[in-house]
Amino acid sequence: MQAGGNMMIYRILGYLIVFLASAGAVYAQPDRRDVRKGNRDFRKEEWKSAEIDYRKALVKDSSSLAANYNLANTLYKMGDAEQSARIYDSLKDSALDSEIAADWHYNRGNAASAMKDWQAAVDAYRQALLLNPSDMDAKENYIYAREMLKDQQNRQNQDNQQDSKDQDNRQNNNGQQNQDNQDDQQNRNDSNQQDENDRQNPQNQDKPQPQQDGNGGSEPRITPQAAQQMLQAIQAKEKETQEKVKKEKAEILKSRQKEKNW
Repeated sequence: MQAGGNMMIYRILGYLIVFLASAGAVYAQPDRRDVRKGNRDFRKEEWKSAEIDYRKALVKDSSSLAANYNLANTLYKMGDAEQSARIYDSLKDSALDSEIAADWHYNRGNAASAMKDWQAAVDAYRQALLLNPSDMDAKENYIYAREMLKDQQNRQNQDNQQDSKDQDNRQNNNGQQNQDNQDDQQNRNDSNQQDENDRQNPQNQDKPQPQQDGNGGSEPRITPQAAQQMLQAIQAKEKETQEKVKKEKAEILKSRQKEKNW
């Protein structure tokens, strides 16, 4: 359906441009002969010759509405929609004050469609319909351009959502990378601290190296603070054990004394 609409939008517009190019002679001021010659070449689809004719007319009067307008139509037919649109835009004020206002909007929409500027095309066709509601070609092209604009906006929204998702993923990856870097730095700091402790306490160097676990990792080293706490706990336990032994010995002595006294 869209492919057929796309073909229709340019085929119908092409016929309208031929008509407008012929009618353009009405607005010629300085040298109508060059404009009329250009119109004849245009009808024969001799685009390059028509372009030369209209440019000759513009040399004599650069403000000629007919020569400028028909040149824009010719450039469009030659495939230069961008330059055609620039000329249409330069004629806006004079064209809208003339009898070709509706046709100017229509052909401006044509150039915008060729450049896939669907928002400009929709606006132009809408204005053409406001000035000439009976223009069925403008209505058909307006509907087509509006559908293309919706598709374009949907794609842009999808692209924006994907870009936002990609940005979130990059931020998450950067955050994870930063955390990994911090963990690596902390491990290096701990390793350096342990090496420094080993240098300050040579007896620690005779300790066995950490054993590899089943996953290829190594058992974590005990920090000096943890080792100190373990030593204090052992000492406290030994003291408690000694006190218990002393108490038991004292009880035995007491028992023996009673037995002796008795």
